[in-house]
Amino acid sequence: MRKINKGREPASLIAWKRTNPVGDYNQLTEIERQDIRDACLQEQFYLCAYCCQKITGENDDCMNEHVEARHLAPNRSLDFGNIVASCTTPNQCDAAHGSQPLSLTPLMAECETELRFKISGRIEGLTDQAKETIRVLNLGDTEVNNKALIEKRKNLSESLLWKNGVDPSEGLDDDELIKAVIDDISQPQNGKLESFAPVVVNILRNWLTT
Repeated sequence: MRKINKGREPASLIAWKRTNPVGDYNQLTEIERQDIRDACLQEQFYLCAYCCQKITGENDDCMNEHVEARHLAPNRSLDFGNIVASCTTPNQCDAAHGSQPLSLTPLMAECETELRFKISGRIEGLTDQAKETIRVLNLGDTEVNNKALIEKRKNLSESLLWKNGVDPSEGLDDDELIKAVIDDISQPQNGKLESFAPVVVNILRNWLTT
């Protein structure tokens, strides 16, 4: 995951809530829903809030996702600070979340330190809340749970490392060079990050010796 810094809610949502003070998310028109999705995509640099694969907002590849599920917090259904863009991949992320509580979310800084990604494509939780979130979102801690995501994450992460001059099988032992690669990968191009860029940054940070 990558920490998401939520911005100002879309003007259309502000206007709708003003004229519908007791409304809820189910009553929004497609206009407000699309504006929410567009705003989330921009602040997430077009990556899924949970797995960090690329999403475009086209061909139904993403949806508005309530971090704190509407069933658990109906009073937050129109809270833009509780909405992110999630991929629509079956059996993971939004599709796996349902109405389960999330103890570690992309709205928390800890999401960048309590999850550890490996060059194999697997993810490891370093705390109980991280392990629980991996389970709830089915983020691929074992191949039995989500082999497809592990393989996709491995292949695209290796591709991004090669693109930045790093041999995934050899790694890097120069901290300054690692930091430079991290800086390059972390910079959005035309408002977008490469698919799984935060995963590769996490891997590289684990290579640092200081």
